[in-house]
Amino acid sequence: MMPVELKILALGALLLFVYIFTATRFKTAQYGRDWNVSARDQELPPPNPVAGRTIRAQANFLDTFPIAIIALLGVVVAGRTSQWTALGGWVWLGARLVYLPLYAAGVPVVRTVVWTIGMIGLGVVLWPLLFG
Repeated sequence: MMPVELKILALGALLLFVYIFTATRFKTAQYGRDWNVSARDQELPPPNPVAGRTIRAQANFLDTFPIAIIALLGVVVAGRTSQWTALGGWVWLGARLVYLPLYAAGVPVVRTVVWTIGMIGLGVVLWPLLFG
């Protein structure tokens, strides 16, 4: 049976597609379909607030996803999976799922709390690799 941590990682990769397509959708809405299918060489005006927030949310996901990959794959390779690493992975994934709409809507403070909860989840996954 496949470790749940690998399923969480695969779902995280799927969620990355959601982040990418969400940012692209709002950029395309602002800059147009011609921009979307172009080489994107031209200078563009700054993104509108929603497009900017989805772009930043995507960048934030890309900043933290390598940590999730190392943590989740690491516990599987090291044979250190447990109910705690699974729980930490689910907490991370759930937080990342909630983070995108919060950021897109411009919700302050709560968004940061959700990001922190996700990072705590990753900390739980990393713990047995660092101290177990």
